[in-house]
Amino acid sequence: MKISNCNWFEVEDYLKHDDRCVLPLGSTEQHAYLSLSVDSILSEKMATDAAEPLHVPVFPAVPYGVTPYFMGFPGTVSLTMQTYEALVRDVLDSLYTHGFRRVLIVNGHGGNSPVQAACADWVKDNPGTALRFHDWWRAPKTWAAVKAEDPVASHASWMENFAWTRLAGRSMPAEQKPFVDFERLREASPGEVRTLIGDGNYGGEYQKADTVMEAIWAVAVAETRSLLEGEWE
Repeated sequence: MKISNCNWFEVEDYLKHDDRCVLPLGSTEQHAYLSLSVDSILSEKMATDAAEPLHVPVFPAVPYGVTPYFMGFPGTVSLTMQTYEALVRDVLDSLYTHGFRRVLIVNGHGGNSPVQAACADWVKDNPGTALRFHDWWRAPKTWAAVKAEDPVASHASWMENFAWTRLAGRSMPAEQKPFVDFERLREASPGEVRTLIGDGNYGGEYQKADTVMEAIWAVAVAETRSLLEGEWE
């Protein structure tokens, strides 16, 4: 259940019998011809679809993340890691105050992943809590499903092109884009990154059939849901 569809009375009642919740992490950054909010859209929908049959509350996706390398693309918003760690800890502290003790973080943006260290520190500072950090798109079963369909998959390519991240009325290139030189990217400034990747796709086809994407999504939802079920450490 999405927190945005609940009132506080309902959350209070929920906490009388369960202490689990889901916190999606996203970003606002270029995704070629797709929405700038791809990572937030995907992390929140993944969290919601996974949690729905379990009736576990899902908080709104944090819409900003750590993405300094895309600052050459207008519309991108980047936080420093120091700011991001403080933000995530503040959110977790708020959840703890109200009685949430088991938190699944569904992350949709690779640049956010280093915040796991701050999350681990938060668990140490709050005995009786448990936190799972889930990069949903590169979880083992999900990534295997992506690679089985097409090993050429990357940022802003077909693997992020779902019906819910596509923008109406925008056409996609038909060709497969060659992979960018990742070694050069690691050392590049934001302006140089834009020059290297052009439209923003790191490499791969721009779109595949919705039936293909729905099948991969189903694998990812099941893999994410499994982290909410069973015993927590």
